[in-house]
Order: sequence, then structure tokens, then C-alpha cells
Amino acid sequence: MALRPSHDRHVKDDYPWWLVALVVIGIALATVIVANDIYAQVFRTVVNGVGITVFVTLVAFVLATVLGLGICLLGMADSAVLRQIARFYIEIIRGIPILVLLFYVAFVGAPALVASYNVLISPLVTSGMAEPILVRDLSLMWRAIIALTIGYSSFIAEIFRAGFQSVDLGQIEAAKALGLSRYRRFRSVVFPQAIRVIFPPLSNDFVSMVKDSSLVSVLGVADITQMGKVYAAGSFRFFETYSIVTYIYLILTIGLSLALRRTEKWMKSR
Repeated sequence: MALRPSHDRHVKDDYPWWLVALVVIGIALATVIVANDIYAQVFRTVVNGVGITVFVTLVAFVLATVLGLGICLLGMADSAVLRQIARFYIEIIRGIPILVLLFYVAFVGAPALVASYNVLISPLVTSGMAEPILVRDLSLMWRAIIALTIGYSSFIAEIFRAGFQSVDLGQIEAAKALGLSRYRRFRSVVFPQAIRVIFPPLSNDFVSMVKDSSLVSVLGVADITQMGKVYAAGSFRFFETYSIVTYIYLILTIGLSLALRRTEKWMKSR
């Protein structure tokens, strides 16, 4: 259904009552946490996982963005072989659920990676200049970060591709006519325009990764969800624990969404 211009204007002018409602509910829940000893104890336990959740999300998202950009550039290369390799990677990885990818990287990819590394350094090991590493030396947290990086990079590569292809070809041809190199065309013509298209879906993926970071708890990584699982299993206070876990995730995701939306408006105003 086509949207009328007046509807768009009304949407922009809407007062954020939903945000007011969320703030009121958040303050009410914070009051309960302060006043109730059980909720306070659950909160103090679960909040210990916030640092791991933030670290896993930030590192995995930065790495996924870099890898996704590289895959996107491969997919737009002049070589048909490189384009086919990029498409193969994207289609394969997009078809695997993140949870399955986590298990695969943790229990199949990591042992294979360690075995390959040990084979490569075997001459150094023989000469006493290096020590072989064990699978357990590669922590479960880093296996989880690698899995999230691989899983999200395929989606981010498609976001970059859509953004770059949204730039008018006439402007690129004009830049070529002016004698700009490929790098200068990318930096001065393509990227400044494409980033306005890329940023909204990229920011959505960032928020999604905060939520998907909870999957690392299946590997025993001590994030928010894992701290909640351990506490609930020991105390049988499932309602209180998962209410607090939900509360903390909502603070993270809604706060991040508001910050990213403000950044998006700032970019559009420039």
C-alpha cells in the first residue's frame, strides 16, 4: 500500500509516547530492583555478564563489518572468479543458522584450525623454537566471536553491495572522466553517498547482534544470559531472573537503537 506524504509528515511529528511509556516502566522496574532484596541479588549477579556481552558484540561486529566489506568488494571485482567466490561465501553462510554456526566453529572449525596451525609450525616445534597449542587454548569466547563474525559478515556484505549500487553510475563515469583513480572515486564519490543507504540496515544488524550475542551462552561464555541461566538453575527463581535478564537486554538494545537513530538523523541533515 502506497504511503501518502501527509502520513509521513504525521509520523515525523508524532510525539514519542512509546518512549515515555518505556521510561516509566523502566523507572518502575528499577524501583523494584532497589526495594526488593531478591531482585537486587539477581540484578547484581546478572549484571556481571554485561561486560562480556558488550565485548563480544563490539569485537564481532567490527570484525564482521571489515570482513563483510571485503566480501562485498570481491563480489564487485572485475574478475568473474572473485565474484563467484564472494557469492558462494554469501549464499553458504546465509543459509546456516547462527546457532549451528556457533557449534560448528566451536567444535569442528577450532580443532581443525589448531591442527593446521600445529602442522605449519611443526619445523619450529621440532627445533624447539615453538610449542604446539591445544584446542582448549582457543577460548570458547573467541570461538563464539569468530562464529558471529562469519555469520554476520554475509549479511553485511549484501548491505554494502546494495549501498554501493545505489550510487548513480553517471557520477562514477564523471569521476572517471576527471581522471580520478579507483581509490579516489571510492573515497570521494561512492562512499559518502553509499553510507547514507548503508547505515540504517547496518545499525539494525548491530542491534540484532546484541541480541544474538546471547547465543554464546550455549558455549558457556559468561554473558548476561549465561549468568541468568546459572543463577536460575541454582535458585529456581526463574521469573525474577529472566525478568531481570530481559530488562538489561532492553536497556542495551533500546539505548543503542536511540543512539543510532539520532546518528542517522544527523547524517541526513548534513
